[in-house]
Amino acid sequence: MDFTWDEEQLSYKDAAVNFAQKELSEGITDDDRHETFSRKRWQKCAEFGVQGLPFPEIYDGAEADILTTMLVMEGLGYGGKDNGLLFALNAQMWAVQHPIHKFGSVEQQEKYLPGLIAGELIGSHGISEPDSGSDVYSMHARAEKCEGGYILNGVKTLVTNAPVSDLALVFAMTAPDKGSWGISAFLLETGTPGFSLSKNMEKMGLRTAPMGELILQNCFVAEANRLGPENIGAQIFNSSMEWERACILGAHVGTMERQLEECVAYVRTRKQFGRPIGKFQAVSHRLAEMKVRLETARLLLYKTAWLIKAGRPAKMEAAMVKLYLSEVFTTSSLDAIRIHGGYGYTTEFEIERDLRDAIGGILYSGTSDIQRNIIANYLGV
Repeated sequence: MDFTWDEEQLSYKDAAVNFAQKELSEGITDDDRHETFSRKRWQKCAEFGVQGLPFPEIYDGAEADILTTMLVMEGLGYGGKDNGLLFALNAQMWAVQHPIHKFGSVEQQEKYLPGLIAGELIGSHGISEPDSGSDVYSMHARAEKCEGGYILNGVKTLVTNAPVSDLALVFAMTAPDKGSWGISAFLLETGTPGFSLSKNMEKMGLRTAPMGELILQNCFVAEANRLGPENIGAQIFNSSMEWERACILGAHVGTMERQLEECVAYVRTRKQFGRPIGKFQAVSHRLAEMKVRLETARLLLYKTAWLIKAGRPAKMEAAMVKLYLSEVFTTSSLDAIRIHGGYGYTTEFEIERDLRDAIGGILYSGTSDIQRNIIANYLGV
């Protein structure tokens, strides 16, 4: 594995840092407080090229390889402070755009990918339900075959981007007796009769990323809007999860680096008992641990991206990077608050928000315990 970056890749990352510092850092405290999703920032990200990073030029993408894409995401996380927006962008890229690119017909790709990449459309991915979260294949949503298509009924919950969604990738049972082998995937446009979106769900963190429900009530979906062949929904879901788990936290590596730099600067100037607090071992050791977590998380992210780029199996590694990065970002965010003391607990210092945002990472795209189960399964346990 060679993680040597060329000048073009490094300049791309620098451009991402500068873009994020300028466009993704101001007014985040107020947006977080009021749970405001910024369509303007979403559009600016599209103009910069974020949504199109790894996708084909024919659809106005950049055709960047996955390692370059992760490097750019790292730059966005370092330069920007809107963790919710970056999370929402990644959710669309890996759980909506990637499945359309891999499994969609040419007509579906031509119809939806340009708009998603250009920021004109916002996509959501609906699989979790009120009674099936980690156990996603026990879903109750049904798609009954009818003339020309399917009738869908069910509710999808905890769906990122749902309240502002223009397009939803929804999973439903087409052959319930076959279990996970009887699930199909469908592309639904907002405004389709029988398809509605809930209001935004209030939550602890990632508050600039809207979340809600997709509600299907006798919703007719044409056969042309089925994604891939019938009953391969589990395959589509597993493919998107490998990419999502490997990539969705890439921006957090950059956030952890910025977090560490800010903590180092603080302990050099903050004095107690007549000397900088960085001279106290309890504080300096926290910084050392934050550095170790940052570098190990970065290497695991790069290795997983390298495996995917090489076309090698990476499902276990994707679970590992999702587990590890989410856990260490949470731990380092808590350490950052401890280092700043009472100031770190205040909203003004913008440190407590990172912790609230980080906690979401141990839940979405499969909880940490689910990732441990996946890893154990690959170990043959």
